[in-house]
Amino acid sequence: MASQEYDVIIIGGGITGAGTARDCALRGLRTLLIERHDLAAGATGRNHGLLHSGARYAVTDSESAAECIRENTILRKIASNCVEETDGLFISLPEDDIEYRKTFIESCQRAGIKAEAIDPKDAIRMEPAVNPDIIGAVKVPDASVDPFRLTTANVLDATVHGAEVMTYSEVTGFIEENGRIVGVTVRNHRSGELSEMRSAVTVNAAGIWGHAIAELAGISIGMYPAKGSLLIFGHRVNRMVINRCRKPANADILVPGDVVCVIGTTSTKVPFEDCDDIRVTADEVNLLLEEGCKLAPSISHTRVLRAYAGVRPLVASDEDPTGRSISRGIVLLDHETRDGLPGLITITGGKLTSYRLMAEQATDLVCSKLGNVKKCETALRPLPGSEEEVGISRQSDSLGRKAAGNRHGARVFQMDFADKSEVVCECEHVTRAEIEYAIKFLDVHNLIDLRRRTRIGMGTCQGSFCMLRVATVLAQALGCPEKASEFVRQYVEERWKGLTPVCWGEGIREMEFMRKQYGK
Repeated sequence: MASQEYDVIIIGGGITGAGTARDCALRGLRTLLIERHDLAAGATGRNHGLLHSGARYAVTDSESAAECIRENTILRKIASNCVEETDGLFISLPEDDIEYRKTFIESCQRAGIKAEAIDPKDAIRMEPAVNPDIIGAVKVPDASVDPFRLTTANVLDATVHGAEVMTYSEVTGFIEENGRIVGVTVRNHRSGELSEMRSAVTVNAAGIWGHAIAELAGISIGMYPAKGSLLIFGHRVNRMVINRCRKPANADILVPGDVVCVIGTTSTKVPFEDCDDIRVTADEVNLLLEEGCKLAPSISHTRVLRAYAGVRPLVASDEDPTGRSISRGIVLLDHETRDGLPGLITITGGKLTSYRLMAEQATDLVCSKLGNVKKCETALRPLPGSEEEVGISRQSDSLGRKAAGNRHGARVFQMDFADKSEVVCECEHVTRAEIEYAIKFLDVHNLIDLRRRTRIGMGTCQGSFCMLRVATVLAQALGCPEKASEFVRQYVEERWKGLTPVCWGEGIREMEFMRKQYGK
């Protein structure tokens, strides 16, 4: 087995692991990030894309609310290319307790969140899609964020500063010497190769799968796998985030993002063995639609693109059947003090919005063990793509260049539009130049990876018209033209899982067309 040495190994390529890799690399640590699938393939890529103001947690979890508003403010500055400043509304409907609004506003203000009560008529003018029957509304600084773009930017910056990344590589065990964790054994899923990676400290940032990682070291973490199901609609119904002004419940957030919007979420405890193959049920789809129509009635006749689900990495010891009462706060475990096992740290809990703070806390602990005194800079340094204004709004810029600029910010200037400007995905205006950039800089190995980096196949046609062409371009660029059909097969199988729960009406015709198109 090959063997390499690092200062720190981070397990998990979601947003927390990506942020921790960036922070460690910026502080000069020899850093390795290991992910068993693709970046953002777990809960990071399976949420509603809400950049929390913290208002949702203000009444029930004031500490998490305060963390959210601080990180919300930071991310708007350092990740401007990943964030859309939509603002948000918390609405009260006739069946809601209007007195809760007063408690809500007071709780927001104590947490440092600007929450402004507005007249329902003003709310309807600000957000025409909102339910016209509202009896109260509160404006808060919510926003939407692209989790794929955010994760990729963190990993890109980590590699720029010397970090190494291993995707499609699974940690199969820990290396323990004299009662201390000194590294991990890893299996590469593409090659089958086994290797040893050694480090002074290993960080478990695997989300809900951190439970299984800890078990490899012979320790236990009381993880609570809370499944959340969501629906994506075929166009952008609302301009602002719309929330229900009540205690957190099912289907009470409608988030706009890019050209679509997402309703979520449900919350149900699931067995750990189901976490690798989470499916959305018909009952969950019906619940999301029924409750979602109370936020914005027009979604009752809006095309549903697909359904998907993720598992929140909660930590709790109670038996709450929904997980709603569990804190969304950050959990940092030093297994040396907790379990008598030096060399291992776990960072879990939290939310997408608080990932940077989670990474800072984990990196602070790593540095304290290594004697590194360099301070965290991630709250001040812009992420790649957010360093400057892109300036691509000129009439002369092509749709492909503009779309790439929206997705990659200033990094668009590293794409070769002179010779490779042909559009291969019409819905999202993805060009050959952007595909080749993603392969070169963003660790793309197949169509599913490419979808997460460029939004190929996320548009109106869901890849029905472009995927064969995209697969051919991708396979040629990767130097393996014979794999084009295999790329398509993998893509269709992955997308089919999200289409099946919403198969009715015109959706059935669309699915049959895709089946015919790709011979599935």
